[in-house]
Amino acid sequence: MSHVLAAPPPHAAADWTIPQGWESYTPAEHALWDRLYTRQTALLPGRAAPEFLDGLARLDLGRGGIPDFRRLSDELMKLTGWQVVAVPGLVPEDVFFDHLANRRFVAGNFLRSPDQIDYLEEPDVFHDVFGHVPLLANPVFADYMQAYGQGGLRAMQYGALHKLARLYWYTVEFGLIETADGLRIYGAGIVSSHGESRFALESDSPNRLGFDLERVLRTKYRIDDFQQAYFAIPSFEHLLKTTLETDFAPLYARLETLPDLAIDTILPEDRVITRGTQSHALAAAG
Repeated sequence: MSHVLAAPPPHAAADWTIPQGWESYTPAEHALWDRLYTRQTALLPGRAAPEFLDGLARLDLGRGGIPDFRRLSDELMKLTGWQVVAVPGLVPEDVFFDHLANRRFVAGNFLRSPDQIDYLEEPDVFHDVFGHVPLLANPVFADYMQAYGQGGLRAMQYGALHKLARLYWYTVEFGLIETADGLRIYGAGIVSSHGESRFALESDSPNRLGFDLERVLRTKYRIDDFQQAYFAIPSFEHLLKTTLETDFAPLYARLETLPDLAIDTILPEDRVITRGTQSHALAAAG
């Protein structure tokens, strides 16, 4: 993983924010954003959660070129009270959590190069804005992200960040949601990935399990390949309610007595979700 500096670079503010520098993007970079946007949105109907698609439409991220964070923040502020702020790369955990707790989403301001169109290690502006920002227009998910930031600040006091990070990974980055029409994707790492948008729903390889908070916090993850396990929430309301109503302190203490779980583990009590309900919708999506 990329190294996180101990202090903000000279051109960053004390909270690690920097100007987006929207005026400095080149025509080629704007064209690459449009290419990524067009390619990805062609895959999402019948695959992405309705709430994600609604946010994508509300914010009109396909109006042409890399979005200006100032405009995005104005629109998000009216919808859910969130802002998008630029940072120079990965930031320290306490800085990240503090921004989320105050309804500020940190986003990289650089765009991948054309030879990285299918994969890059550090999140760029397409992953951060296309993948994350649409759901910040949804009031329930917006509240969940703030609650996660507040929970992260508390987790630092218990030495439990490695556990809580798994909740972010298996929801915000790689989460699935159950709908009346079958499983849908909403995690930013999936909806912004051309390959994983298909893999997460269509491959026979990964396990798809019903969401259980303690189970998620025990489960390892990998960063160098498509996921081998996905957790599906019943609704965003359920995710928010679970997060707000759980007393994490005794949960962290209990987790210290339990072994971590490999990503391909299936427990007897797990609810394994099959792909059968996906077939019709995916066939229609093409």
